[in-house]
Amino acid sequence: MTTVVWFKRDLRTRDHGPLAAAAAVGEPVLPLFVIEPGYWQLPDTSARQWSFIDDSLSDLKRQLRKLGSELIVHSGTVTEILERLRKSVGVSRVFCHQETGGKWTFERDRSVIAWCDSNNVEFREWQQFGVVRRLQDRDRWDDEWSRVMKAGVQEAPTQLPPLPERVHAPASWYPPEAACNQACPDRQAGGSVRGEKLLASFLDRRCVGYQYNISSPVTAVRACSRLSPHIAYGTISLREIYQQARATGQHRNTLPRKQRSLTSFRSRLHWHCHFIQKLEDEPELEFRAMHRELEKLKNGPNNSERLQRWQEGQTGWPLVDACMRSLHHTGWINFRMRAMLMAVASYQLWLHWREPALHLARQFTDFEPGIHYPQAQMQSGLTGINALRIYNPVLQSQKLDPDGEFIRRWLPELAGVPAEMIHTPWLMTPTQKQRFGGNTYISPVCDHEQAARAARKAIGEFRKQHVSRAETERVLQRHGSRKGPVQKRPKLPSDQSQPDQLSLFD
Repeated sequence: MTTVVWFKRDLRTRDHGPLAAAAAVGEPVLPLFVIEPGYWQLPDTSARQWSFIDDSLSDLKRQLRKLGSELIVHSGTVTEILERLRKSVGVSRVFCHQETGGKWTFERDRSVIAWCDSNNVEFREWQQFGVVRRLQDRDRWDDEWSRVMKAGVQEAPTQLPPLPERVHAPASWYPPEAACNQACPDRQAGGSVRGEKLLASFLDRRCVGYQYNISSPVTAVRACSRLSPHIAYGTISLREIYQQARATGQHRNTLPRKQRSLTSFRSRLHWHCHFIQKLEDEPELEFRAMHRELEKLKNGPNNSERLQRWQEGQTGWPLVDACMRSLHHTGWINFRMRAMLMAVASYQLWLHWREPALHLARQFTDFEPGIHYPQAQMQSGLTGINALRIYNPVLQSQKLDPDGEFIRRWLPELAGVPAEMIHTPWLMTPTQKQRFGGNTYISPVCDHEQAARAARKAIGEFRKQHVSRAETERVLQRHGSRKGPVQKRPKLPSDQSQPDQLSLFD
């Protein structure tokens, strides 16, 4: 009989509870990854995500070979693969990590559990990080997160039992056809080795000034840890990152400025799990507004031209377009700019949140459903407990890219435009355009200030007419961030919010 270790978003051998437990059982261990064609046909998956996973599988394969084992990769549904293994080598146990994904992976996991039950196979899941399955009381979540993050990091097994005799490792695996449809020339490469090097360079020097430099797209590329895809696909554990950051920040030789930067960084690790917990507690957030009454805020189809121009980086607002084109090329943009992209789509362009959220999901190499969908709604004003954050694309541009360095890199149409004009090229005179260029850059899709005022007014009127205090309190009770008992927190009117948080880990 065989213990199957089913790898999902946990592509590593260190701090891997299921793998360590399987090694201790004393029977053959089969490390398994399944390429699921149905998953790669979902509207929020893409080739850049698969390519990062592919890198990470190659690295995982090398790690397992050092332990005397082999990664077995098959394509199909997980239950079909398990049934095939049951008939060929016998399956007594399936060990894996919990996954907070979308509806598709949730139903997939349920089918695997049902298969195990019907075949008398033991099924065990381990907690991946500080997200609590079947959480009964949000007030106690903070303590649980701290307990998990401070628990000991498990070393990788020194040796794994051999594979079952009748299992032969495939020489190679093939990408799912649906994931081979989008180039991403400068995406991050995957694998634990690269993740560990990124963490080391961040803790050594890049973290200094973290909290000040992560907002601008000019400085964020270096200032951010860049660990987000490695956390999303588990090439390095969140607990290990937290503990190494804590140890570095508390070391007696660490300078105060670096200590403060790492404190800020660790708070992002906390918010990472806080947002995933929202989707864990309410899976419907993938499809409908967190504040259910706000789902009806926008009726009717999206304006297809506006949606397309936003998707292609052709809104006519330089920073917005530069961010979208950069994201398409690299698979990453810093959180502040992610928030701006989503907010502009929802407010100035008045698009329903779902299609922009799916587009961004496909663009993100580090797509994490539990962060992405609650954040997309938060930036669209659909939580009912957070303040509206309507970004002014010109002010953001002037503040975060004052010299136009980032804009010029991604908008060659504006390469010759001076800094004082590059944020509002539509205000240039014909003579200025002839002198500096900019004739080929598209005009704005609308007046952003007028559109922002109209959006704020429409939302305010809708809230007055259709939003109930009871639903707002339900959202706050279920998803609000807090420490201590709920009764100690002041109740919030439906048109106010908790302090805004830049909560996406980046």
